[in-house]
Amino acid sequence: MRDHSQQDDDTEINMTPMLDIVFIMLIFFIVTAVFVKDSGVEVQKPEAITAIPQKQISVLVAVTDNDEVHINREAVDVDAIRTIIEKLHSENPKGTIAIQADDKAKAGLVLDTYKAIKDAGVGKIAFATEVKS
Repeated sequence: MRDHSQQDDDTEINMTPMLDIVFIMLIFFIVTAVFVKDSGVEVQKPEAITAIPQKQISVLVAVTDNDEVHINREAVDVDAIRTIIEKLHSENPKGTIAIQADDKAKAGLVLDTYKAIKDAGVGKIAFATEVKS
């Protein structure tokens, strides 16, 4: 009779190791997640028939119709684009940099932005467009 009551006490399930594993997995997924950085301004993107969706966009660079360039909700000077993009791209080297150019933005400014991103060592640069319907 004594063995039967002792067996009932030993049948508890210890949940601590399972919770430890769940928290470790949660931390792993948070650390390895790719976060998209917002450009900070709304632009009127040009329409394109040949638009291809991009999967791993890590940084958005916006070029407005007022001759401003925005990265991470801050207006930046064209001369500082390369340095900022080098830093951001080093955080996620597999990510694509997308240029969101307003359809009324000056072509020279968009090309200067593209050249600064290219000079920063970025291999994948995309231009954000609206799908033409």
